Amino acid sequence: MRAWLTRVMAGRNGMDHLNRFLSFVVLFLLLLEMVLNWTIANLRLTSLLSFLTLALLVYLYFRMFSRNIYRRQQENGAYLRQRYRVTSWWNGIRDRWNQRKDYKFFKCPSCRTRLRVPRGKGKLNIVCRKCGTSFQRRT
Repeated sequence: MRAWLTRVMAGRNGMDHLNRFLSFVVLFLLLLEMVLNWTIANLRLTSLLSFLTLALLVYLYFRMFSRNIYRRQQENGAYLRQRYRVTSWWNGIRDRWNQRKDYKFFKCPSCRTRLRVPRGKGKLNIVCRKCGTSFQRRT
């Protein structure tokens, strides 16, 4: 069975990060549809969720069995770039929260770069490393 599956999937895209994300979305929509069927039984909403779930499932399998690997890699790369933007934004917020007792954070007035300055040093002249703009702030 394993050899047969290996032969079938040879030259195909298979599961990548975008397909994994789509499978979680499909699972979430299926669970949401089940909960909505039990609670409100709104036929239009559940039929719309069913259609959306089926469309995502068809797209997931289309991507998985596609032989156009170059195009699927481009799609996966675009997804990974968007995911990186969100995760890096969230990690920045989490890091600033964890460092809030030791450092104070400012934005450069000209280039909007986030700068970290130690707390409790009084009034400091802060120089942006990116653009060289100098400004004073109280820490």
